[in-house]
Amino acid sequence: MLQQPIRPVGLVGYGAYVPRYRLPGTEISRVWTDGQTQSPVKEKAVPGLDEDTATMSVEAARNALARAAVDPRQIAAIWIGSESHPYAVKPTGTIVAEAIGATPATLAADWQFACKAGTEALQAGIGFVGSGMAEYMLAIGMDTAQGRPGDALEYTAGAGGAAYILGPASEALVLIQRSLSYVSDTTDFWRRPSTHYPSHAERFSGDPGYFGHVIPAATEMMQTMQSSPADYDHVVVHQPNPKFPTRALQELGFQPAQWKTGLLVAEIGNTYAGSALIGLSAVLDEAEPGQRILMVSYGSGAGSDAFDLQVTDRILAAQHSAPTTRDYIRRRVQIDYAQYVRMRRKLAQH
Repeated sequence: MLQQPIRPVGLVGYGAYVPRYRLPGTEISRVWTDGQTQSPVKEKAVPGLDEDTATMSVEAARNALARAAVDPRQIAAIWIGSESHPYAVKPTGTIVAEAIGATPATLAADWQFACKAGTEALQAGIGFVGSGMAEYMLAIGMDTAQGRPGDALEYTAGAGGAAYILGPASEALVLIQRSLSYVSDTTDFWRRPSTHYPSHAERFSGDPGYFGHVIPAATEMMQTMQSSPADYDHVVVHQPNPKFPTRALQELGFQPAQWKTGLLVAEIGNTYAGSALIGLSAVLDEAEPGQRILMVSYGSGAGSDAFDLQVTDRILAAQHSAPTTRDYIRRRVQIDYAQYVRMRRKLAQH
């Protein structure tokens, strides 16, 4: 379904956050298969003992505020999309709102749609700002993604994400030219309320899951905009591993030069609700005025959100107002599997 707001909306601020700790894929393979398994990623980001989705969201939000130069009291909504909210019953949104100084006159809520929870919040934000109900809103996709020890997901389940402040197009760093959503009831990945780790139906993860939503969502967007892959300077899609986005973008007709900037999964893992959004933040750190971006998220269950974006002249002044995504990726501290188990509290201690 295509969405178009009553008044033009854009991204007036953005910010990313990636925790500093890195667990190499070879270390997971060493522990579980005596080094016989080839890891799909080089390493993944791991949150520290004092980090969770709320604290990481606060850091990303502060970076977005620095680039937007907006008083947090002007933000009318703060919506957090995640698979790993720290509380089952207590919103992450209120924690972030309090920490950045947006309370009490704001709307705070949490969003859930697997890996596209962040872009789901962004979609709703377009409607909220585009209808005139709010001048500014903050949408965040952030995760400390879970992976069962020894499971295939453990190799790629990373941590991190990005925050975006939506506001009037006249103040935008990036114009949102069009957005659309594409969903179906496809069970490829899930987690019951009583279970700690997610389950996945491997045969459904690619087709009909990922490829059955990302490719048609991107195709529908280009048909609507009467565009082709050659019309975009950058393209960003959800990154569960390096193989899926590469195949999808090749089938759509994009070239490696168009996706290399935003493809981060090999370095930080799959950041789930933050995956497409953190890829976009890396692109915006290097984007030039006038460039055009296609972003397509994916969430199990299943669905994709697609966005056609146009960079404005305002991007140049904002890019260096906060740490870049690459700044966070570079400040790495390597850990071993024992440290990872301790940080992620994977051993029962009672």
